[in-house]
Amino acid sequence: MAPPRHLAHLEKHALSAALKSGVSIISWPVPYDTGIKQLLAMRGRQVVVLASGDPFHYGAGTSITRHLAAGEWQCFPAPSSFSMIASALGWPVETTHQIGLHASAVETLRPMLANNARLIVLLRDSASMKTLADYLASQGFEHSICYIFSKLTTTKNSFIRLRVADIADQQFDTPIAVGLELASDGDAMMLASGKPDQLFAHDGQITKQLIRAITLSALAPCPDQHLVDIGSGSGSVACEWMLTHPSLTATAIEIRADRAEHIAHNAKQFGLDRLAVITGDISDHLERIDNADTVFIGGGLTAELLQAVWHRLAIGGRLVINAVTAESEALVISAHNQFGGTVTKIELSDLMPIGRKHGWKSRYPIVQWVAIKLGPEACQ
Repeated sequence: MAPPRHLAHLEKHALSAALKSGVSIISWPVPYDTGIKQLLAMRGRQVVVLASGDPFHYGAGTSITRHLAAGEWQCFPAPSSFSMIASALGWPVETTHQIGLHASAVETLRPMLANNARLIVLLRDSASMKTLADYLASQGFEHSICYIFSKLTTTKNSFIRLRVADIADQQFDTPIAVGLELASDGDAMMLASGKPDQLFAHDGQITKQLIRAITLSALAPCPDQHLVDIGSGSGSVACEWMLTHPSLTATAIEIRADRAEHIAHNAKQFGLDRLAVITGDISDHLERIDNADTVFIGGGLTAELLQAVWHRLAIGGRLVINAVTAESEALVISAHNQFGGTVTKIELSDLMPIGRKHGWKSRYPIVQWVAIKLGPEACQ
């Protein structure tokens, strides 16, 4: 069982006749998931699936074996496309970004874009190559160099060298992989938490950069965790949460539809397809708390909401609340007295002109409560 291009190669192979003797040859259908269902229907029989390179490096391996038990399958990997391209270009694999964009948005590359960075990217077809070139140009990387490989094999690794600006609507044989040497005079996206506010679409309802950096530290993201961001506003906190590690996911709940659109836009521009955006009142979506490792409330705090969230939060779950108003500050202090945790007052000032001189202008202070829900035995 294999895609048509692999079967076509098999036809030319000296073992083709021997393999056909008493063997069913099945072309892997489109869409891809249909083929998995067809494969699983043959469970218990001896089946060979042909795939390119290393099936467990942006390949078909995980998509298939997640449906199988240990001992039901065996893999015989070949050099991956990434390895072959790195070898052809003389690039160290361990310091080169590697990504498959077959099922991912091109915006996924955004955190990797930096002057002199090297990327190896797997693409679906010529249209995908054009989409990649257009995106790189839009981000200021039009002078980057593309090494475009088609139909890679262990014995054929020739490529076409083009600048991003010269890709236009050229056609390339599929499948396509490209090595990128990035060149730009612009700034790379900073890796630290607290990214500039101008990176996010918002209407003023946004956790500002410095407060966001402090908040991300309080949220303390760890691999494979899920965040529920209540009153998400621009979604900046949820986006930065996911940018810290590719295994992190988040749900953003925002009552206003226009702000929910900002959240979706901000997630898309960073290629964060792991964000679920819910438009509506949190009271209608409290079940979302059940699967959360961490909950953040940045606005709209009420006594009823606080109690409901704390009640549904799992043992060991973390709750972080940023209180701005005097009323929400009182709720936070009361919750601290009831449930423990830590309360911190964050006060920032900016140097501003006063006539021909300067003075400090205070921002609204933020009272931040951080609490981890303990089990009943911890309260005794």
